[in-house]
Amino acid sequence: MKSDGEIVIVPYNSEWPQKFEKEKTVLEKVIGNYITGGIHHIGSTSIPGLSAKPIIDILIGVESLEASKACLDILPKIQYQYYPYKEDQEHWFCKPSPAHRDYHLHLIPTDNPDFKACLAFRDYLRSHEEARNKYQQLKTNLAEEFKNDRETYTQAKTEFVKEIVSKALS
Repeated sequence: MKSDGEIVIVPYNSEWPQKFEKEKTVLEKVIGNYITGGIHHIGSTSIPGLSAKPIIDILIGVESLEASKACLDILPKIQYQYYPYKEDQEHWFCKPSPAHRDYHLHLIPTDNPDFKACLAFRDYLRSHEEARNKYQQLKTNLAEEFKNDRETYTQAKTEFVKEIVSKALS
């Protein structure tokens, strides 16, 4: 994926869950027939108290990539722009545009291990303050080091995320 824009980490905003809920309602109306595994607020904005990039990450469980392919034509009607990122694992969108992202939307088959891992990571950080604090420090350091390179910033968090998911699922 293209590395664009400076990475800015901001303090937790108590309005993020409401933004998610509002968007969830819209998504249920627009693509409800394709949702098989719920609509979930994931990512750092879903973890109370955690600083984050102010982008709401939304995970939707779908039956399969093929069965949810119609969403690629439907979601642009509500400003979601498809981006071919990890095409073999998910349908990924951003809203309103790649240059200005308020939302990231991940349509992932519920039988894909990434679906369960996203929820496990979120839930673990919600209930483990020490891990949440370590993650916040890691993100802050990486945002300074890779402030104009989203892809490297994301990749540099991978080992920590894998470690937490492993703990959460064990």
